[in-house]
Parts: sequence; C-alpha cells; structure tokens
Amino acid sequence: MLTRILTQGPIPRVEIARRTGLSQAAVTKAVAPLIEAGFVTDQPVPGPADGDGGGGGIRAELGIGRPVSPLTVIPDSISVIGLKVTPTDLIGVTTDFRAGIRAVRHQQVTDTSPESVIKRLAELAKELIETLADPADPAGPLIGIGVAVSGDVDARHGVVRDSPFMGWRDIPVASLLSDQVKVPVVVSNDVRALTVAEHWFGVGVDADSFAVVTIGSGVGCGLYINGEVVSGAHGVSGELGHLPLAPGDLVCTCGRRGCVETVASSDAILARVRETTGQQDLDLSGAIDLAHSGDAHAREAFDRAGEVIGSALAAMVNLVGPELVVIAGEGVTDYDLYDQRMRQAFAEHAFGAAGDCRLMLRSHTFDDWARGAATTVIRSYVKGEPPLTR
Repeated sequence: MLTRILTQGPIPRVEIARRTGLSQAAVTKAVAPLIEAGFVTDQPVPGPADGDGGGGGIRAELGIGRPVSPLTVIPDSISVIGLKVTPTDLIGVTTDFRAGIRAVRHQQVTDTSPESVIKRLAELAKELIETLADPADPAGPLIGIGVAVSGDVDARHGVVRDSPFMGWRDIPVASLLSDQVKVPVVVSNDVRALTVAEHWFGVGVDADSFAVVTIGSGVGCGLYINGEVVSGAHGVSGELGHLPLAPGDLVCTCGRRGCVETVASSDAILARVRETTGQQDLDLSGAIDLAHSGDAHAREAFDRAGEVIGSALAAMVNLVGPELVVIAGEGVTDYDLYDQRMRQAFAEHAFGAAGDCRLMLRSHTFDDWARGAATTVIRSYVKGEPPLTR
C-alpha cells in the first residue's frame, strides 16, 4: 500500500481500490496506520500548485459535490543518504522520502584502495548527516545510507565481489561503512540502483517493462521485468557491456576479450580516436568536436561504437522484450554521432515486433546515480528488507 502511494501518489483511496482489487474499506483500514505513523497524509502537501516544489497540494472531485483528498506521502517524514563511488570521485546526496535531492557533496579520489575509499565515504556521510540537523531546513530521521558501485555486487550481504574499475574483490562495504557511521547501509550495483530509481520515480512508474542501458567508462544494463528489478540468481544480470560482440583482439577491463565495452564505452571511443588520429592529448570533448567537424577517423570510432551498441540492444530486446529502453549516462545525449548508426543496427537485428521497442536517450549526472543509491534504501525500507525495518 505504501509503495503504491509513494510511487503513484497523490492517489485517491477509490483509485487504490480499483487498482488493487481491494474494497475501499480495506484500503482505509490499511492506510490508517501509515497516517498515524506520519508517513502518509490525506491533507494538502505543499507542491507546485502551492509554489513550494514537490508533489501534492491536490484535491480531486469524485462525482458531483464529493471532494476527494488524495493520499500522498509526507516527503520529510524520513531522510536518506545516497553515495556513488567512482575511481576519481565520490558523490553524495541527501534525499527525502520521494528521493527528492536536498543536499549534494562531491569529493575527489586519489587512492582507490578499499580502506581509503571507505574512510572517505564515512567522512562524506558524516558531512551529509550534519546537513540534516540544520534547524532552518528540517528533515526527517535518517533511515539508512545507500552505496552504488560498479561491478558484481552481492546486495544481500553488502559485498562488492568484483569491481574492475575500482580494483576491488570481495570487499564487505556495508559492514565496513556501517561500523564507522553507525547507520544501516545498503550496497548495490550502480546501474541496478539507477534502474530502481527509474522504476519508482521515473520513466518506469507507468511502464510494464523497461531497461536502462548506461554508457560511460563502462556499459551497463538494468532490467525491470514482471514487476521487479532483475537481480539474477547469483546477483549478476543485464551485463550488456560484456556480451562478446566486439573484435576478439580487444581486451576488456574485466580481462576478457571482445566485450561490448572494448568498443562502445566512452573510454574505448576516446582511445580509438587517439589511436587513429595520433592526437594522444585529446579528451572526449575534443574527440566529439573532431567527429562533428567531419574527421573520418573520429567518425569511424563513433560509427563502430553505434554498430556494437545497436547490436547489443537488439540482442537484449530479443531475449527480454521490454517496451522501453532508456539509454543513459553522463553526457550521452552529446553522442548524437552514433545515434543514427545505433538505431540502424538495432533495427537490423531486432526480431519481429521486438523492433517496436522505444529507444530513449537521457543524460544522467553523477548526482542522479547517488540518488539511485538512496532509492535502494527507500525501497528496502518500504519492503521491510534487512538491514532496514519499519
């Protein structure tokens, strides 16, 4: 019930009854303890119509002369911290119950050893905790900290089993960080965390199935199918970046050959442009500018990336059949250079009606990734999963 109000509210009781098949009396009975606990209200909550940001502030009319007060969560009833880990930066945010970002902090990383990063994460978390105590900006109690890390993550036990970008293997991040900050910690694969955020508060709210494909230093994929974000029997799923669709002579950061990432990641594109143009001091922005100017070598690198990404998307859509694929990442909308080739390769390899799957390019910042980490905490809290309880 709380999940439905949180992700679909403000929503009248009668609409909840219609969508769940429960009677209105049953809905009212189920909602009563949520209202009593201060999580949900049927009173107006400041929102855009009230000039105060957020959602709510809505009264609906059901029939003639029958005002309906929709149910909505109280955003400030809880607070959450989300942390995103990269080899160069740590990004932290505080959010409310609806994953609305309240504060943002960034720190640079020079030492990626687990000991150093965990210490820095604890410092960052404590700094964010201090922002929650600001009397001028009251926030709800902190329920937990979410950490998003690339690679193979055992979310159930809070262990990063293998993160090639960080150089980590079998690191119990949740327990190590929780020992320092004395707050429950949820650790997730970063792409899966972003997918949870899209499911609960983004494009996935009204979608029966969707995928989030992220393109940056790596290529990742999160799947929402049959009412759940797919975790996989062994905690691994959607590893689009490691499908063997690239030339076999290219070695991936994971140590294997021919992975999609060896051609389609931003690092791979830049390396290819540097190699073919001889401009070793070129950065990604310069490579994009060079390709836009018509340089044949730079264009070839983006065309090659688009071909492999499109083929990988078609393979995933043929297998899973989502109605929508969100292609996301930092500055991904700047990669219009491979968009046409990507869509062409997808159309060439998508089987039958799978070709009707919508492809949507959507840029994400690292703040969005940290927000995804916070959303995994909200999800675990609402569902009553350990280490969080209600």
